[in-house]
Amino acid sequence: MTTPRTVLEAVARRPLGFLRTAWPWRALVYLLSGGLFAIGVYLGVGGLFSAPIGTLTRVLCATAVVVFTVALAGPLERRRLALVDRDDGHRPEPRQRARTVGYGAVSVLAVGWMDLAVVLVSLGIPGFLLLTPLQPTATPWQSVAGPVAGALLLPVAAYPVAAWAGVRGAVARAVLFPKDRELREVVRSRARLVDAFEAERRRIERDLHDGAQQRLVALTMKLGLAALDLPPGSAAAKEVGEAHALAKEALTELRELIRGIHPQILTERGLPAAARDIAGRCPVPTDLDLDLPVRLPATVEQTAYYVTSEALTNVARHSGAARCRVTARCRDGVLRLDIQDNGSGGADPARGTGLTGLADRIAAADGRMLLSSPPGGPTLLRAEIPCA
Repeated sequence: MTTPRTVLEAVARRPLGFLRTAWPWRALVYLLSGGLFAIGVYLGVGGLFSAPIGTLTRVLCATAVVVFTVALAGPLERRRLALVDRDDGHRPEPRQRARTVGYGAVSVLAVGWMDLAVVLVSLGIPGFLLLTPLQPTATPWQSVAGPVAGALLLPVAAYPVAAWAGVRGAVARAVLFPKDRELREVVRSRARLVDAFEAERRRIERDLHDGAQQRLVALTMKLGLAALDLPPGSAAAKEVGEAHALAKEALTELRELIRGIHPQILTERGLPAAARDIAGRCPVPTDLDLDLPVRLPATVEQTAYYVTSEALTNVARHSGAARCRVTARCRDGVLRLDIQDNGSGGADPARGTGLTGLADRIAAADGRMLLSSPPGGPTLLRAEIPCA
């Protein structure tokens, strides 16, 4: 069995054995540290207002104390959390500082008193019973029964203290360390997979370009030379001519395959030139409006190229459009790519994997895809991809 990471886990796993662990003491220290810190702040502010100084000075000093305390409370809450929650794998990020300060202020100004009240009530009742013999009005029976009842209730007091400390710790973790770390890690992992896939595509493209394509070029040339040495009209010349034509077709198909894997024009000249190349090969007439004065990051260009290629392929296959338009703008660090056609509309990601694959590819680049395709058209596919 693994060691409990939180005080609530410790109570739930071994309710009786919980009393023999350090968790009850950790929970008590957790609540007392918050309550005593809040009392210290209030006593300090109250002392300032009772000091023989001017009113304006009192207000300024009290405000300074409160501001300093609130700023200190956030880091204190993070450190206190380790008492009731040993899972320290999370660390606050810079954008969570405001959240930390806000929760620290609430803890000092309001929740700290509740921590102290839970401790006083939970321990005060058995403590009062244990001190029954010291009360002048106690009878002999009360002097005996009171300490016995107090001794029996004292271990029970550990449970409400631990329960409240566990709830406070859970709230603190939810506020200070929101559970989006796993989601961010999934996004980063997906981005790493896409990068690895792109690297593998480039390797395949390079091997095909430098290996198979060069051999096919050499084969085509040799077959062409062989055809020149054969008697015209002979059976051998006919067979070699057919082989020469097949070799040229294979070379053309291989070049198309290489272009589809990772076009050289995208690497050398960027997205606008690659988009013009896609549009020139699209059966549907395509208008381009690409306002991209500077080169975009390689990942953004690859994603945008993939989206443009797949979207125009879908337009040609399924839309029945007579014309389409591709627009690209980069504003405020975000590339907005629009592919619009005047086809029949009705595009639905639920009816196929093409649009779902596009959305996944865009999401892997930390972007999003928007689709408007009412029945009867027109269809607008928008990809928003961060360029940072």
